[in-house]
Amino acid sequence: MNKNLLSLFSFGLVLITVGAIGTFFDWDQSMIFIGLGLTFESLALLVFAWIRLKNK
Repeated sequence: MNKNLLSLFSFGLVLITVGAIGTFFDWDQSMIFIGLGLTFESLALLVFAWIRLKNK
């Protein structure tokens, strides 16, 4: 796994965590953070799958 993919994955996790913490404090933007985190996680999954299929 290359560093860009790991960075994309970990940034997505950070955004999801911030959004989850934000829901406890009733932040209005918490769902935006969760949505962005899920988007980055999906993008990391697609890039990972693309690299795996390309190397096969």
